[in-house]
Amino acid sequence: MSDLPKTMKALVYERPREHSVKEIPLPVVRDNDVLVKVKACGVCGTDLHIHEGEFIARFPLVPGHETVGVVAAVGKNVKQFKVGDKVCADNSELCGSCFYCRRGQPLLCEHFEAHGVTLPGGLAEYCAYPEEKVFELENLSWVDATLLEPASCAAHGLEKIAPKLGSTVLMIGAGPTGLVLSQLLRLNGGCHVTLAANAGSKMALAKKLDAADHYIELSRDDASAQWADIKQQNKYGFDIVVEATGSAKILEDSINYVRRGGKLVVYGVYSDSARVSWPPSKIFGDEITILGSFSETYQFPNAIAYLCSGKVKVDGIVNKTYKLEQWQEALDAVRDKSAIKAAIVFD
Repeated sequence: MSDLPKTMKALVYERPREHSVKEIPLPVVRDNDVLVKVKACGVCGTDLHIHEGEFIARFPLVPGHETVGVVAAVGKNVKQFKVGDKVCADNSELCGSCFYCRRGQPLLCEHFEAHGVTLPGGLAEYCAYPEEKVFELENLSWVDATLLEPASCAAHGLEKIAPKLGSTVLMIGAGPTGLVLSQLLRLNGGCHVTLAANAGSKMALAKKLDAADHYIELSRDDASAQWADIKQQNKYGFDIVVEATGSAKILEDSINYVRRGGKLVVYGVYSDSARVSWPPSKIFGDEITILGSFSETYQFPNAIAYLCSGKVKVDGIVNKTYKLEQWQEALDAVRDKSAIKAAIVFD
């Protein structure tokens, strides 16, 4: 490792909302670590919450949880990777010994850590990950490969939903993970997927990606008539309703489109202060299952298989790229939705 630089350029948050690009030491490479020279790192809605100090973020912090790059160095115990390999990284680190880990529920780890959230992330020239969290990839550009982390979250969502063959699905929202999950549902039991989202670039992309069977372009001014039409055209509702916008107001109404015996999936990222109100009698009498789907564990191989094979299409989802020094511009583009998905690119 003697040929590596001693310092690197990184985006550093000292506290919520306060960030700057600094020169900091390279990560310490532990015996089982892989040091990745970052080529690109995705920017998503979760980063907006981290920017505000939400989503279990811990400061000071180097953000960035959707990292891809090339192997720059490996610890002495690493066997599967060599310098130059093209890789992506699962950002989570789990303790393996807490109550939940020992019950086979590692995503609920009491000591859950995540690069870019509580540990140094990929918005730096280098980032180190445990060998078991690093995966080789092929057939994807660096920019498209940043979608592997969101796609792994979608794969976890699919696992949680466990759709029965022939299920009807209402996907609300056409953001990056929603577009991936919609395609996964079509490939795994979702016989008919209806995608409802605001008219605009995301919906146009959804159609290009063939992400659903039916598309409903909602008015940005007043979509009440369209929601009423959805209800009229689907009088029994849907087996599965996925709320993927992160809007508590839409989530609260989503339960009214769930078929008796169906599932409501809480899939968006919501502010810590968001609240919803549902009548318990409806959940009880209609036997509605309400599911949460947060992050992922052990889904990177599945995401890689679907994206690298082209079974799940992602071309065009990342429609804006920025340099590290343009971080605030990238955040603003995600916030004002001019970016379907953004990425920070290096080199």
